[in-house]
Amino acid sequence: MKSLFRVVRFIHVGLAASLSFAVVHALEPCRIDIVDADSGWPVPLVELRTTHEVRFVSDNAGVIAFDLPELMGVETWFTVEGHGYGVPRDGYGYRGIRLTPMPGKQLTVKVKREVPAKRLGRITGAGLFAESQQLGLEKTWRDQGIMGCDSVQVAVHQGKLHWLWGDTTLARYPLGLFHMIGATTALQPLASLEPPIRLRYDYVMSATAKHRVVGRMAGKGPTWINGLVSLPDQDGGTHLVATYVKIEPPLTAYESGQCIWDDGSARFEPHRVLWKKTVDAPKRPPGPGGHPVFHTDAAGKAWVLFGDPFPRLRCAATFEAWSDPQTWQHLTSQASVPSRDGEAIRPHRGSIAWNAFRGKWVAIFTQVGGESSYLGEIWYAESREPTGPWGPAVKVLSHAKYSFYNPCIHAGLSPAGSPVLLFEGTYTREFAQQARATPRFNYNQVLYRLDLDDPVFARD
Repeated sequence: MKSLFRVVRFIHVGLAASLSFAVVHALEPCRIDIVDADSGWPVPLVELRTTHEVRFVSDNAGVIAFDLPELMGVETWFTVEGHGYGVPRDGYGYRGIRLTPMPGKQLTVKVKREVPAKRLGRITGAGLFAESQQLGLEKTWRDQGIMGCDSVQVAVHQGKLHWLWGDTTLARYPLGLFHMIGATTALQPLASLEPPIRLRYDYVMSATAKHRVVGRMAGKGPTWINGLVSLPDQDGGTHLVATYVKIEPPLTAYESGQCIWDDGSARFEPHRVLWKKTVDAPKRPPGPGGHPVFHTDAAGKAWVLFGDPFPRLRCAATFEAWSDPQTWQHLTSQASVPSRDGEAIRPHRGSIAWNAFRGKWVAIFTQVGGESSYLGEIWYAESREPTGPWGPAVKVLSHAKYSFYNPCIHAGLSPAGSPVLLFEGTYTREFAQQARATPRFNYNQVLYRLDLDDPVFARD
């Protein structure tokens, strides 16, 4: 019996010693801060890659928690890739830096901003501060259960910002939500226009506290909603309205119509079918869509303009006019925008807004067939009228071998008259050739800032 006791005790002591050894020798991560060399601001979405292809990506605080045991205490080369932020090339053409990571040590990498746009951070998805939290930082931040989501629609309605997103990825299964999710925030949801940013949403949830869809319309396939706008009616009420499209594989529309937000059910209800795909009507006709803007003409008439990026349709800024296709006026939008060097830039998607600081209408749009990526280069242009002519255009952002589509200007998030212009877009490997998905950031919304007093935007 004593022998058995000794054996059990030996095993117990041995196991405890092994666990103690593991705890003692567990490596504390090395903190690496990525900062803008000029401003000192943290820079999210900068990748450091080792020579054996391990990738680290800075979070919203510009932080990386480096935890490779094989490289602790070892002089290590990191390739630096930052979509508009970088370091100089060495004599062999490599862009990177050498660091010697140590447990518990703090290192800093300074990157140079190479484009006018300043990256503020990711505003959807999970792990916004994951690297920081591995280091014991950002302890109070809690993610909101969304892994990724497609393009945004935003409108002011009844004193709040109403947000919509397309196809949404969740943690529990590869197939997520495909009929739009929604949320609200205050009209000014950002405490600061400098990184790190922290944007929290009041998501529409189910009775079981799960994210739920808000735009399901009858029929097979996903429902996509755009043209979101709040309009007054003749009785003094307001309605949050939009256009829906039903999609079948691969990405083909087969029905479009109008829908209206119902405050009681917190979902969109169908209002009118505008088109169904048939042999006689194979193509969807123009209708309200894109990112609407309000405009008062020289005669004092208020209009709402629909376009993506440039206006293609307008109607009087009332619910009744929006509801009646007979009142719609179709516009011819500009097919390309000249750059400063004379190149014709073909827009894909984007949005426009009036900018008081510039005293002009401004546009942000993705270029079709850009130099660094098919849908990854972003341009800025101005016009005296919302209908154009637009140009000359200035390239403000590049995403090498990656997509950044459907950019949306957030004109109301900056103080009135401020030179700061904010815009977001969908950062995704979709439509990019041989792109490796960026962990956590892929298929999510990233927010950028332009300072319109930058000399690059000197008035013509």
